[in-house]
Amino acid sequence: MNPQMISIADVLRPGKDVSRSSPWPHAIVGTELWQTLCNGLADGRWTLLDLWAEPDQVHLALWDAAGATGGLASLACAGDYPAVSRSVAPALRLERAISDLHGIEPLGMPDRRPWLDHGRWGVRHPLGARAPAPDTGAPYDFLPVEGPELHQISVGPVHAGIIEPGHFRFTASGETVVRLEQRLGYVHKGTESLMIGKPLQDAARLAGRVSGDSTVAYAFAFARAVEAAAGVTAPPRAQWLRALMAELERVANHLGDIGAVCNDASFALLHAHCGILREQVLRTSFACFGHRLMMDRVVPGGVAVDLPAGGATRIRALVADIRARWPQLVEVYDSTASLQDRTVNTGIVKPELARRFGAGGFVGRSAGRAFDARRTPGYAPYDALRFEVPVLAQGDVNARVWLRIRETEQSLSLIEQILGGLPAGATVEALPASGAASEGTALVESFRGDVFAWVRLAADGTVARCRLRDPSWFQWPLLVESAVEGNIIADFPLCNKSFNCSYSGHDL
Repeated sequence: MNPQMISIADVLRPGKDVSRSSPWPHAIVGTELWQTLCNGLADGRWTLLDLWAEPDQVHLALWDAAGATGGLASLACAGDYPAVSRSVAPALRLERAISDLHGIEPLGMPDRRPWLDHGRWGVRHPLGARAPAPDTGAPYDFLPVEGPELHQISVGPVHAGIIEPGHFRFTASGETVVRLEQRLGYVHKGTESLMIGKPLQDAARLAGRVSGDSTVAYAFAFARAVEAAAGVTAPPRAQWLRALMAELERVANHLGDIGAVCNDASFALLHAHCGILREQVLRTSFACFGHRLMMDRVVPGGVAVDLPAGGATRIRALVADIRARWPQLVEVYDSTASLQDRTVNTGIVKPELARRFGAGGFVGRSAGRAFDARRTPGYAPYDALRFEVPVLAQGDVNARVWLRIRETEQSLSLIEQILGGLPAGATVEALPASGAASEGTALVESFRGDVFAWVRLAADGTVARCRLRDPSWFQWPLLVESAVEGNIIADFPLCNKSFNCSYSGHDL
């Protein structure tokens, strides 16, 4: 049989099945099967979804595109395990984070520098053995670069605008970027640690704050994972209201990003117009759901608020207003030569790299990777809605702008369909207060890409463990190690905004 035709479930079958895990297969494996999975990642048979740990085991989540499903493998370890990053580069940052948080060493990992730990916590391995550590703040060892007439430029972690902290170290030859290294972890919040033992209501609030611009998507993913673990299905009306909020969130962020990219290309006109439309979306969200970002509105079992009387009319008016202004704004972007000169062929991500890194959202789809979690594996109510998944191949700043443009148009259509088909009925289903320990997994499409959620519930109904993975884990490396290389330093803000990766979502 062709190895490419073997499903992830078949590969995991020799392992010990984890009972009460839904909806994907989950097996405890040995080192031989672990290496088989790594080999499958290396040859492109599967895509890395996530890699995380507990004090005594490491977990690997994979996506099987051929079978349109995922799978999870867990390897028991006593301090070390065979590094996945030997097989696939996207695992490297995840493994460095595992080493920082748990003290579990990936054997053969090509880069052993700390990632999230800046030497300021006062403790080492806070999710593992928790050894006291002095507040050293030792300097980070950036990789050396050799060559004639090279110079370095440091940017951040404090930036000029209202933006999260991150440090960028440029090595340049004249104005051309030769190497760019990144240092993150400045907004590490200890979310995984805070989740342990929390009641579902409190844990849901934490999930919605992993990355505030994607609060609906994170709450959506966490809720679906909890519901999978508990064997509960949210009421149909709640599922449709979740999608309505998710699409409003997508439109608001895409409008903000399109304007911001244009602003970084010194074209403030579109920034102003997009900012006005984004503000209208946020005000409508507040009027209909009581919060501009709709934070804490999606909860395990359903939604916390219903659409008020007149809410549908107000959202329809918003959609009509955006549709009326949209064609002219798109035409201005497409016909402004000075703007096109900055965005076309700038910051290119090659399709092969997008596929290898499993890049989601507009970063992946603008470089030919046609993956959208709403479509595959899919989840309610998107299976009952009509929408296209736009895909381009150029992979440059311009393509990422056009992806946002097309996805905004699709979201407007989805909002209209949701309002037209919104079912009546309850908005929340009660979850059992206790029961056998169980696990649930979910994949939800945020405006930025796919958010992965894994939750283990304790017998008393609290969260035993939770893992939330932001799409930025697989997008940041493409920005700093591929897209920016060979461009001029002045184009970095443009490239950076066209990616709009999350600092907070990455730093946990």
